[in-house]
Order: sequence, then structure tokens, then C-alpha cells
Amino acid sequence: MDHFAIQELINAARSVQGTFELRRPDFTAASVGAALRASSGAFLTGVSVHLACGIGFCAEHAAVAEMLKHRETCIQAIVSVTAQAVLPPCGRCRELMLQLNAKNSEAQVVLPNYAVVRLRDLLPEHWLVP
Repeated sequence: MDHFAIQELINAARSVQGTFELRRPDFTAASVGAALRASSGAFLTGVSVHLACGIGFCAEHAAVAEMLKHRETCIQAIVSVTAQAVLPPCGRCRELMLQLNAKNSEAQVVLPNYAVVRLRDLLPEHWLVP
């Protein structure tokens, strides 16, 4: 994945990121934005939601849900961002992506400093054998 492609993905994630308040000041949305490129080449985005009782969700989950609405399951590349940084996906998001499609083990995950790794490298010795 070249620098231009990485930056294009980061820009798509940043276009939806931007924290705003929900019902209370500690309930927020969009502090994290995510963008993924599906196997079709489509760019899909999502934002995080922070609520009480753990019922919120990660931006990657929202982007994946958007992809599923288009009846796609295979991810070419994904990134998540805050206003200041690129973030690696949490374990729950990594697991979600891999369980959707075995091919997602080859998905490129953008990390800080423009590093790119395969999802499989973030989930070594995975319990779910394809």
C-alpha cells in the first residue's frame, strides 16, 4: 500500500471524525472515525459512539456495518483515527473483521506512522482456523 493510498484512507476517516455531544456531556459520538476500502474498491466509513453500560461501539464496527449493508464482507484496507492520531483496531474489532470473511486475514491495517500490517499479524495463532 503506497503513501498516497494510505493518505486517501486516512482522509476518508478524518472526514467523519469530530466529536460531538449526545444526551449528556459524557455521551459522545465520532471521537474516532474509521474508513475501509472493500474488495469492490468502495470506501465506507463509520464513527464511534460512547455511551453508558458498554452499549456504544467502535468506529470500525460502524464502517463494517456500512460495508455489510452493501452485501460485501471482504476488506482490502482499514484505518481508524482521532483528531490527533491513527489508532490500531482493538481486539474486538480485529476479531469482528476476521470472523466475517477468512480473506480478511490479508486486510491491510494502517497503524501510526504510516505503518501497514496484515490483520493476521495482529491476530497470531488465531483460534478460528479458516
